[in-house]
Amino acid sequence: MVTELTLPTSCAQGAFWSREADQDLVCIDVRQETHNVRTFTFRAKQERYFGFEPGQYFLFDFEIDGETHSRCYSMSSSALAPRAFSITVKRVDGGKVSNWLHDHLKPGGMVRGTGPTGTFTLPDPGEGPYLFVSGGSGITPVMSMVRALADARRHPDIVFVHAARTPADLVFRDELLYRAKVTPNFRLLFLPERAGNETGWSGLTGRVSEALLKVAVPDLAQRTVMCCGPAPFMKAMRELSLALGVPQARYFEESFDAAVLDEETVTPAPAAQAASAFKVTFAKQSKVIDVSSEQSVLAAARQGGVRLPSSCSNGLCGTCKSKLVSGSVDMKHNGGIRQREVDAGFFLPCCSKPLSDLVIDR
Repeated sequence: MVTELTLPTSCAQGAFWSREADQDLVCIDVRQETHNVRTFTFRAKQERYFGFEPGQYFLFDFEIDGETHSRCYSMSSSALAPRAFSITVKRVDGGKVSNWLHDHLKPGGMVRGTGPTGTFTLPDPGEGPYLFVSGGSGITPVMSMVRALADARRHPDIVFVHAARTPADLVFRDELLYRAKVTPNFRLLFLPERAGNETGWSGLTGRVSEALLKVAVPDLAQRTVMCCGPAPFMKAMRELSLALGVPQARYFEESFDAAVLDEETVTPAPAAQAASAFKVTFAKQSKVIDVSSEQSVLAAARQGGVRLPSSCSNGLCGTCKSKLVSGSVDMKHNGGIRQREVDAGFFLPCCSKPLSDLVIDR
């Protein structure tokens, strides 16, 4: 969907980034946002314009200690600044990729990326009214929306609730305060759980609740809700929104980083269907499992104790991308893999069902 918040292909002279042909990105800037959050800005190795919708994300492949680690990160920059884009990453205790990014990625560093992709985008750009809700570093796709709307000089009615552990964890705090001061129809509410070390904090503390929403957003049922944050945070916000009258069709949340995959329940195949079960071998882990022809490879792998990276479970993010050494699958993806990768033998276990015995390079 092309909107007024997306750079149209006719707006600039030059080549646009191609999901199929391009992958090399150069880090051009690193900015400290909070004590444990940094923003990394990239441009294409070859001059390219990036056309994306606010709320979308890139899938990155990082080479760390001789292994490839894939992660999805939402763009936090405006879609109307097309020569580069930014991601904003929180350092996670024990996090392989986030710690590597914070400790090692500097301007001039090279990474590989696939995108943009994702469906967490404004349904009616610039119209509103909206409630934007973010928890912690989940602010990134919502901040892209705020910045793009500002660049487009669109000022819909927005209430923005940004929750965090403490005031020190409020990502983009100063910029949001500035935008609340100068942007028409923009109301901002910071909601740290506790004051932490900021003894002068005079704002609210606590968690998003029904009582808070009734006071802060009394017309919530008339708004479109855009929510991103940790899975438990989004679950609570979804339940509160629906209970307070927001129609399901006007509640949107980011899903690629969900903590729990909404995979199909796996049940043993009846004896009459035994012929439709296939042997799937995970070569590097020396594990063999039975997978029904009606089951995704990822769902069966998780039940069988096979470790596979995954995020979205519906073929969007590409995190589970794996090399198929032998065999064939029925794959129905939603943009999380390029055709050239499919041609090279890669597939997405989350949205693939076996058509034969398989050997997977995992």
